[in-house]
Amino acid sequence: MNPVAERRRLVVRGVVQGVGFRPFVAGLARELRLGGYCGNDDSGVFLEIEGAAADLDEFTRRLRDDAPPLAVLVDVAAAPRMPRGEDDFRIVESHHADGARTLVPPDVATCADCLRELNDPADRRYRHPFVNCTHCGPRYTVITDLPYDRPATTMARFPLCPSCAREYTDPTDRRYHAQPICCPDCGPRIFAVRDGRRIDGDAEVLATVQAALAAGDIVAVKGLGGFHLVCDATNPTAVNRLRERKHRPDKPFAVMAPDVAAVAAVCLLSAAGQAVLTAPARPIVLLRARPGAAVADAVAPGLDELGVMLPYTPLHHLLFAPVPGHGNDVPRLLVATSGNLSGEPLCFRNDDALARLGGIADLFLMHDRDIAVPCEDSVVAVADGVELPLRRSRGFAPMPVLLGGAAPVVLAVGAEVKNTFCLTRQDYAFCSAHLGDMGTVESRRAFEASVAQLTALHRVTPEVVVADAHPGYATREWAERYCEDHDVELRAVQHHHAHVASLLAEHGRLGTPVLGIAFDGTGYGCDRTVWGGELLLVGTDPCDARRAGHLRSFPLPGGDVAVRTPARVALAVLRQVLDLLDAGL
Repeated sequence: MNPVAERRRLVVRGVVQGVGFRPFVAGLARELRLGGYCGNDDSGVFLEIEGAAADLDEFTRRLRDDAPPLAVLVDVAAAPRMPRGEDDFRIVESHHADGARTLVPPDVATCADCLRELNDPADRRYRHPFVNCTHCGPRYTVITDLPYDRPATTMARFPLCPSCAREYTDPTDRRYHAQPICCPDCGPRIFAVRDGRRIDGDAEVLATVQAALAAGDIVAVKGLGGFHLVCDATNPTAVNRLRERKHRPDKPFAVMAPDVAAVAAVCLLSAAGQAVLTAPARPIVLLRARPGAAVADAVAPGLDELGVMLPYTPLHHLLFAPVPGHGNDVPRLLVATSGNLSGEPLCFRNDDALARLGGIADLFLMHDRDIAVPCEDSVVAVADGVELPLRRSRGFAPMPVLLGGAAPVVLAVGAEVKNTFCLTRQDYAFCSAHLGDMGTVESRRAFEASVAQLTALHRVTPEVVVADAHPGYATREWAERYCEDHDVELRAVQHHHAHVASLLAEHGRLGTPVLGIAFDGTGYGCDRTVWGGELLLVGTDPCDARRAGHLRSFPLPGGDVAVRTPARVALAVLRQVLDLLDAGL
């Protein structure tokens, strides 16, 4: 044994599973000639390293500085251990650690290496719709439990072929412990359904889909977190037909473009916008539309912006690629909107999609890999070069907000419209994916299922439930029932106060007195009137807020109904202005 050798145990918390962190640790340890081991448990990655003190210090520094690009280190706890004389480093089996839970990684768009394989006729994963590796592919949407290992994903039902098994167990391979790893010999399969008839074979399926899109049909496409409704974005008839069938007369549709050049042809694209567009999360990005852009007017009626995203799964890329042996027209731009009727939750199961989208889609493009957690596309804007999240979902969820201190287990059930909920555990706040409006029975069931899934994944039971002060919200009603059934404390929070407090948490300003300005439409006020446009003084305790100013109040005909019928608001304001003029004010 080296007499100057030391041994340390490190526990690394953060997004360190499913991102190639253990192979990175092993490679770094071997480079520095350190002995020991590393493995996964429910809290993150544990490791013990042994060697000269200077080398251990260098290892710890590079552990943070050189971590894989998708890894996010929250903290690294170190403790001394007695040296064992080890001079080799190994990766050991995962195990459970009572009371601890690691962070779940978000879904990541297909990486450049996998795209090269997808397009290489000599590669065994050529045109494989599910190509992925440690640096890309599904994560959150396939996880059923932690720690993040293949048996705890929806890929468990697909046994690895010998070739994939060799890659999966080789620490030098970029697919080492890539849990969704697969190939055409052992992976999921795509298929199409039209009028109850199933179509199999990758080439035949994709050629059928491309022909349908060229003919102006609407196709339901199963993606990472659920279904999209897809049609040719340059075809006005197809887009209008989709609006009519989806019962979505005005709200803009998202557009998927094959590459950056196609986006730049229809939108004004800055360097900052391109950086967000091509980031691993691949969100929908709001961009200024070019005058005369080759997009049907009905895609974003009356707006000078388009919500655009790039393909983020191999299957999406294949939709835009010619099918060998077939002469179909390849789509230029596709509408890719949520696979649901307006006001209903996202479809993510094959049987549910066939039942609920049967009146919308002419054709279904499906696969047999289950989605464990539904997840909508994220939406961001870019202002003055800064990324502004508008809907934080796929690619971002379930990454937490770090609270800066331990907190009780709190479930905040969210609002009635564009609902997301939040769960706190230890010093983390986990926001759910976007769920939508709570106005239907299906949406409420989806909300309940998502709450059950997130609490089960983190193995916690809420100690406090927080709901909007509005007594008529479906989420408030659910919270009241839950608290009564489980003997849990319920707290009500004013709508705009919740927005200001969430911004404080997001920007690490909890405990800082601020004047918060909330322009978020209407909310149920502390005086039981409708509030909207508030100046709120929030003290060192973020739970305390005082209304310091607000817009002038006016009658709101029909209450919440007026929010969905802006003409009522306009008439109410006009009436008040006329009354003031009549009064000489």
